[in-house]
Amino acid sequence: MLDVGRVARSHGLRGEVVVVLTSNRVERVAPGSTLFAGDRALTVATSRPHKNGHIVVFTGVDGREQADLLKGQVLQADPIHDPDELWVHELIGSMVVDQTGVERGTVTRVLENPASDILELDTGPLVPVRFVTEFEPNTKIMVDVPDGMFDLDSP
Repeated sequence: MLDVGRVARSHGLRGEVVVVLTSNRVERVAPGSTLFAGDRALTVATSRPHKNGHIVVFTGVDGREQADLLKGQVLQADPIHDPDELWVHELIGSMVVDQTGVERGTVTRVLENPASDILELDTGPLVPVRFVTEFEPNTKIMVDVPDGMFDLDSP
């Protein structure tokens, strides 16, 4: 399960809540989708954009008192399968191999950057995601980087 958002607060008197997504996939709050707050499954009945989040009604949450109980809950969901997307949970732990076949290190985290997310390797280098050419989830990431890029991190 992946963390995809949180319930910020209740909204109104009819059981609506404000959900702030930490995922860029708004289909997470589409009607019919299921989110989990701990062991509790919550099915989205309706949702609409609101300021920096979404106003969501979950099936079975029928009033402000029930909505208030969800405040602060982290919302989780199963990963979305999309072979054209790179997912952080599939990148962490993967070996980065350059265009010459040299293993450059294992991804320890992914840094957000406006130009391109960046893979941080256990060996020190930072590799922009835009250099990824092939990808085997949780195993190997092939990159085609400019000559000398890995030399920048050498002592």
